[in-house]
Amino acid sequence: MIVMSGLGLLLLSSCSKNLDLTPVSTLSDASYWKTSDQVDAFVTGIHANFRTHNASFEALGELRSDIFGLEPGIGSTFTGESSQGMENMWNQTIDANNPGVGNFGASVNNANITNPATNFYYNINQINLLISNLNATNLVSQATKNYYLGIGFGMRAFYYFQMVRSWGPVVLQTDAVRAIDISNLAKAASGEADVFKQIKSDIDSSEANFGADYSFKSNKGFWSKAATLMLKAEVYLWTASRDGGMADATIAKTALTDIQTNIPSLSLLPVFTDVFAVKGNSEIIFASRYQLNEATMGFVSSSFVPQTSLISNFYDSVQNRKMNSGTLDNWGGLLRAPVKVSTFRQFDDLDSRKWASIQPGYSVDITKRPGADTMVIKGCFAKKFPGENNAGNRQYTNDFPIYRYADLLLLLAEAKQMLGEDPSAEINLVRQRAFGANYDPAVQGFPNQPVDADPKAAILQERLYEFIFEGKRWYDLRSMGDAYVFAHIPESQFANADPAGRLLWPIDITSLTNNRSLLQNPGYR
Repeated sequence: MIVMSGLGLLLLSSCSKNLDLTPVSTLSDASYWKTSDQVDAFVTGIHANFRTHNASFEALGELRSDIFGLEPGIGSTFTGESSQGMENMWNQTIDANNPGVGNFGASVNNANITNPATNFYYNINQINLLISNLNATNLVSQATKNYYLGIGFGMRAFYYFQMVRSWGPVVLQTDAVRAIDISNLAKAASGEADVFKQIKSDIDSSEANFGADYSFKSNKGFWSKAATLMLKAEVYLWTASRDGGMADATIAKTALTDIQTNIPSLSLLPVFTDVFAVKGNSEIIFASRYQLNEATMGFVSSSFVPQTSLISNFYDSVQNRKMNSGTLDNWGGLLRAPVKVSTFRQFDDLDSRKWASIQPGYSVDITKRPGADTMVIKGCFAKKFPGENNAGNRQYTNDFPIYRYADLLLLLAEAKQMLGEDPSAEINLVRQRAFGANYDPAVQGFPNQPVDADPKAAILQERLYEFIFEGKRWYDLRSMGDAYVFAHIPESQFANADPAGRLLWPIDITSLTNNRSLLQNPGYR
C-alpha cells in the first residue's frame, strides 16, 4: 500500500502565506526519522506524491502536440463534453490566465491551482528533506542509504527536467524549507543553463550513490539506477541537439548501453498490449504504480475516455458491432481531449499499436446504398490504459510507464543517428514487435519506408506510434528541434508570436502575483 509520510503531512499542515527560503534547521524532526520503517515510508510517500503528478506529466508532454483535437467536419457530438479550456493547449492559445498547466505542475486546466501541496515543488522539497536526513542518520544500512540517495537525486533531476523543458527558467531549490508554496517565494528563476547544470549534477550524484546496484524495488515502482540512466540519456540528447553536439550524444549512448550491459533481463515483450496489462514486466524500467482499491488513474477517466451511455451510439468497425457491451464499452469517463482522426489514420492498419492505443467510433450512413461501405468515422479516443472491470465498473489500474525498454531502443537509435551510426537495428526491433506476423523487413523495415529518408523524422514517427498517451510527444518534437515542431503544428497556429517564448508554457497569473520576482515567458500576457 502507498502511504503518505508523516513528515510530509507535517509540512503540508505548516503552509502559510508568508513563506521564505530559510533552510529547516531541525531536519531530524523529533516526531519523525526515528526508525528505519519511517525512512522506508518516507521514500514510499515520495513515490506516491510523484504518482499524483502523472496528470501534469501527461498534459505537459502531449496536450500541446499534434495528437488531440477535433477536425473540421468531425462534430463535437462524438465527445458529448465541453473541453472546458483544454483546447487552449492543442490550439496553442494558452496564456497567463489560461495556462494549461498552472502553479508548476499543481493543476491541469486550473484545477486545484491554489493548492501548493499538489505542485512539483512540494515533492522536490520532500526529496530535499530525504537527502538531508539520509546524510544525517544511521537508521538504515549504508547500502539502503545509498540506494535512497540515488532515488532522491534522480527524481529531483527528473522534476527539474520536466520543468525546464516546459517553462524554461525556473526557481532552483535544493535545500529543504519550512514551507512548500513556491509561488509565494520571493526568489527569481534561474536561467536554463543553470537548471541544466543542476540536473546533470543531480544525475551524477544519483549514479554515484547507486554505484553498482542495478536492482529494482517495488516491482519497478521505485526509481532505480536504470531510471537515472534513462533520464541521463534524455537530458544529454536534449542538450546534444542544442549546443552539446556529439559529445553529449556520446554520453547518452553510453548511458543506454550501460543499461543493456548490466541489466540483460530487460527486453521487449512479444505482444504490445502486454506491456500495459502485466505489471513490472521485462520491458518496464520505471512506472507509477496503480492498484485496485488503492489508487486509480483519475486523469484518464476525467478527460480521455467517453461516457458509457454516449459511446453506445457508435460502432466498432473492426468487430462490426455497436459499442454497447457492458464489459467492453463501460468506459465511464468524460471525453474532453479526443484523439484527432488524422492521428489515428497515420498508423498502418497492420500495426498492432494502432488498435491497442486508439479506439475509433463510427456511425452508419443510411444514405449509402446497401452493400456500400456505410461506416463513417466520427471520432477517436485513447484506449491504451483500459484498466479492469470490477463489479461492473471499469477501474483504471494500469501502471503509467515513465521509462520502458522500447524507449531505450529509440533513444539509442536517436543517439546513433546523431553520431552518424546506423540506427536500423533498434528501430526495426520496435517495428517488428509492432507488426508481428505481418512484419516484412522489405516493406516495414528501416530504411525502406518513405519516412526513413530522414532518420530523425523516422525516429520521431516511431516514437509517436509507440508512446502515444505516455506523455512524450510534445517533448519529442521539441527535442528534435523547432523545425520538427512546426512541421507538425503550423507556426501560424500559435497565439504567442514571440519565438523566444512560443514553445514554452506561460506562468500562471497566480504564481506571478504571489512571487514578484518571477518573470513571464516572452510573448505571454
